[in-house]
Amino acid sequence: MAARKVLSIMLGILEAVEEYNNQGALLGLEAVEDEALLGALRRMNPIQRMKVVSKMANAGGSRGSRAEMEKFFGELPPHIKEGLAKGDLRLADNMIYSIKAVTSKTIKLFETQDDKETGLRNVSNAKLQKNQAFLVSGIYLLAGTSADGTKDKIIATKFKGLEEFPAIANGEFSLRSNKKQIVPETSNTVFKTDSLHNVPVGYYKLSNPRLIHDDVLIEMTVELGSMEGIPANTFIYAALHGTITTP
Repeated sequence: MAARKVLSIMLGILEAVEEYNNQGALLGLEAVEDEALLGALRRMNPIQRMKVVSKMANAGGSRGSRAEMEKFFGELPPHIKEGLAKGDLRLADNMIYSIKAVTSKTIKLFETQDDKETGLRNVSNAKLQKNQAFLVSGIYLLAGTSADGTKDKIIATKFKGLEEFPAIANGEFSLRSNKKQIVPETSNTVFKTDSLHNVPVGYYKLSNPRLIHDDVLIEMTVELGSMEGIPANTFIYAALHGTITTP
């Protein structure tokens, strides 16, 4: 009975989920017993059965952070799963970024008092908006020295690889969400990519991508052992790269 109900609902929303590979996780099929599911499939007419099987087959095809995100469908909150299944939400490429001044040995890139402001950051209060879930696939960390501390000059700053800022490159960073570690304290040297071919400047690809849920704090901190040689009006640009759910 449970399997028939799930499959009946599924037939009505296949158009919304057909673009995803891990469709079963969105439709809750992982909660259906195998025997019940097979029995329900057998009772369907051949055309229905062929349609369901072909749609639900994980045939692959997605690439990059989108393919990684699809593997995490089972970990999404129910309201976001439902939005994706109904077509109210979709997946999109995204970068969550923030620029902060290097005025002390501890730099917090996302803070609760922050407001969204074009050119400086694209999240408010260090949180995603409701109905957003974001898979962090990689991280950018760059630095630059502004002409002065005014907003226009900060936004116009040319950000470069950490090779030109040894004291920052020799520091550490960490990334947490909802007080859970995404990346523990790690050397900033991972962002020194000048000698690497086919890697964007200052980009670190995570071997273990992690989800950030809506309405929980994003905490990224850079810790420096020294501020020796760091010019005044130096700023850090940090960006989390990945896939997000969006209307």
